[in-house]
Amino acid sequence: MRFLLLDLDSVRPDHLGCYGYHRNTSPNIDKIAAQGVRFENYYCSDAPCFPSRTALMTGKFGIHNGVVGHGGTAGDPRHDGIERMFKDVIGRECLPMVFRSCDYKTTLISPFAERHSSWTFNAGFNEIYNTGKSGMESAEEVTPVVVKWLEDNAAKDNWFLYINYWDAHTPYRAPLEYGNPFENDPLPSWITPEVLEQHKKKVGPHSASDINMFDNKTNPKFPRHPGEIKDEADLRLMIDGYDTGIRYVDDQIGTILGILERAGVMDDVAIIVTADHGENQGELGIYGEHATADQGTCRIPMIFRWPGGKQGHVDRGLHYHLDLAPTLAELFRKQPRPSWDGQSYAKTITEGADLGRDYLVISQCAHVCQRSVRFGDWLYVRTYHDGYHLFDKEMLYNLKQDPYEQHNVAQERRDVCREAVYLLNEWHDEMMFTMKHDVDPLWTVIQEGGPFHAKGHLKKYAGRLEQSGRGHAVPELMHRHPREFE
Repeated sequence: MRFLLLDLDSVRPDHLGCYGYHRNTSPNIDKIAAQGVRFENYYCSDAPCFPSRTALMTGKFGIHNGVVGHGGTAGDPRHDGIERMFKDVIGRECLPMVFRSCDYKTTLISPFAERHSSWTFNAGFNEIYNTGKSGMESAEEVTPVVVKWLEDNAAKDNWFLYINYWDAHTPYRAPLEYGNPFENDPLPSWITPEVLEQHKKKVGPHSASDINMFDNKTNPKFPRHPGEIKDEADLRLMIDGYDTGIRYVDDQIGTILGILERAGVMDDVAIIVTADHGENQGELGIYGEHATADQGTCRIPMIFRWPGGKQGHVDRGLHYHLDLAPTLAELFRKQPRPSWDGQSYAKTITEGADLGRDYLVISQCAHVCQRSVRFGDWLYVRTYHDGYHLFDKEMLYNLKQDPYEQHNVAQERRDVCREAVYLLNEWHDEMMFTMKHDVDPLWTVIQEGGPFHAKGHLKKYAGRLEQSGRGHAVPELMHRHPREFE
């Protein structure tokens, strides 16, 4: 068997046609979904990029593997310490080693390890192709590497190819000559003029008035990416830029599928289409960023085409992306590794079984410090560091009624909040009891000054708020983060 994993950075599921999006962003991905299982409620356990991919590749939550942020102590995996063997646990029990144990050739086409100095991401791969721009690649720079590899190897048996595309990640970068396939398509209907006016008043990195994190500057190299959203034209530039990036990547996937078809091996190729995280496009007033522990950031696409497996099946259970390693192990009739936190959903792939969890806990410590509980129709968000967004300590959203997180009902539904806190504590107890360390890396991030992408910027940002008519927020920011003004 051959195995292809397409890791499409920052792609959120509800901007794909097979997940019901009203724009034709993903015709090739949609074909794969029709031939496999599509997961409706699939989440990264830890966001954003480095924490997410570390959890995926180690099969462990960030609280266990140590990576919950993008800098500081919590920006490196934990070492095995005195118990380290000739090879460390990651080297023995990472996701690619499932394939290696079955005598597969494992190949990675990605610059990700260099982008975050996340060298453990390379563990388990026989071949590594660094496409060379630390995640600033456009798809036309990645696809030739993929095409050459497939021309040399597609007809061979027993390979695992992991491909990383970046075009849906900020800044949106599809070449201008590609045009805008969506210039005549309506924007998402939920962002009404009234909603946009409310978003323009919000503060924090990547708010509508500060798309460039802490200001509204633009880069002429990226004309698809606005500096702020003042009106519908700016909103269109933002959404169209994101969606065009997705469609541009989908075209590359079409090229890949064509090569496999011409090689005569498509019937023997298992295909996964997924992402490291999503991308908030208005949720919590944030645009073009993956900065929170919420639905926009942590819900990801998962499409799994397995030869001989279920076709056109939709699974609505709750799953983590770190469940992939044990799932693959079961599909390949291998034992799960001792260090993994995930649980297999292999029978969902082969039989359509409902194997979803009762609840999930999702985390973010690179832009804010949050842990959230996803259960039933609810998303409960607990904020420990607001990343200068002035989030409430507790936020609660009914995702069935309010899928874009516009109405915090935490005060009205204290009963649901109490249930969520109970689940969060149960998860935290289990995590702490099942590791040799006694330190939760979320608190390490806070003790080291806060999330990497926020700390050290507030004093300058306060000036930006004053200049842009949002100075009313500065006293509360000073109250919450006094050390930033010392």
